[in-house]
Amino acid sequence: MIFLKSLYIAPRFYFALFVVAILYTVGFFVDAALALAQIAAVGLIVICVADFLLLFGKNSGISASRITPQRLSNGDENTIKLTVKSHYSVNTFVEIIDELPIQFQIRDFSIKQEFNQSASHQFSYTLKPVNRGEFEFGSINVFVQTKLSLFKRRFSIDESRSIPVYPSYVQMRKFEMYAISNRLTDLGVKKVRRLGHTMEFDQIREYVRGDDIRSINWKATARSNQLMINQYQDERSQQIINVVDLGRVMKMPFDGLQLLEYAINTSLVLSNIAVLKEDKAGLIAFSNNDLTVIPADKKRTHVRKIQQGLYNIDTNFMESDFDKLILALKTHVKQRSLILLYTNFETLSSMERQLPYLRKIAKDHLLVTIFFENTELTSLTQKDAQNVSDIYLKTIAEKFSFEKKQIVKSLNRYGIHTIYTPPKELSINAINKYLELKARTLI
Repeated sequence: MIFLKSLYIAPRFYFALFVVAILYTVGFFVDAALALAQIAAVGLIVICVADFLLLFGKNSGISASRITPQRLSNGDENTIKLTVKSHYSVNTFVEIIDELPIQFQIRDFSIKQEFNQSASHQFSYTLKPVNRGEFEFGSINVFVQTKLSLFKRRFSIDESRSIPVYPSYVQMRKFEMYAISNRLTDLGVKKVRRLGHTMEFDQIREYVRGDDIRSINWKATARSNQLMINQYQDERSQQIINVVDLGRVMKMPFDGLQLLEYAINTSLVLSNIAVLKEDKAGLIAFSNNDLTVIPADKKRTHVRKIQQGLYNIDTNFMESDFDKLILALKTHVKQRSLILLYTNFETLSSMERQLPYLRKIAKDHLLVTIFFENTELTSLTQKDAQNVSDIYLKTIAEKFSFEKKQIVKSLNRYGIHTIYTPPKELSINAINKYLELKARTLI
């Protein structure tokens, strides 16, 4: 009787049973209705037997499989494909319910499709994870009905598997593609004019809009009948260290992603860009008691090591120990480097508590402190106040926004570079700052 576990009664069966019951009730008073009720009951039994045999006549009436990436990209839309094949010799109606990882909290996933006899269909949908870790997919449940639609048969195809969610490799590949083709400006990366030509000559190439016209090679232009410029080689093997604060300040969520996830995704993107520029990329992640250090290197395989390191880190609810960061920098970073510190300051006083540590770091390295604009507060300051309550809220929001600007001024006063950015624009702004500092030969 195993089939009973996969047998479901459809609403149409209850409706038909209700009609028969009504006819029998009327039959107590009208003989013709009783005869009609008996005919209807026999007909219902025959249809039920036929529907049952059609559904359970085959042991393997449906087969299904799930095609997923080997790993999911955090914060991006990831495509999942389902392939479902019907082995029935009649047309069927199919409802597919995929058991998605619990982290997505999707409770209404359903795909409905009519299948012709022995037909096969492929379906696709997207999932956007907002944190890293192991995501468990379960079985694919397929509910099948014939056109009689009195019963449903459930097929549960075991496609259980665990898929890791890694920092956004989709963003990394996108920026890598544009960097290789010298089209980063298409993504919003600014073209920075270089201060002089202190670098070595690299090659002659075609002029691209935004290039410095002072670099035009007129002899090559005359020979090729199109504008050609001299390209100079960046100074190489400079150290770029992404430092990620794992403290409670990075727990704040924006658009579903924590600030930490934005910082991790940007660290991966920037490390990859730095390696493409033949600089050395490294990583330090710190909190009150945790420390992850990946020394700087410029091998292409090093990016995968950084990605794995970023996958394994997580935040907590404690305040980070900046003494631990300074000790890690003195121990593992022996030469002057570009330090990109991802943290967050909501108030001027919170920044001033860490300012002595930041000044110590800035003495030995080129420090860029990255913190985040509270976009919800910004939108609140731009709304028109409708009542007294709105005026109070707008005033408080403007006070916090003003404090953020004061933080930028205070850090700049001590020679500390800053990136004050909305979370979604972090990657673009970080790459812009990195390229700007290289162009100004500050690193």
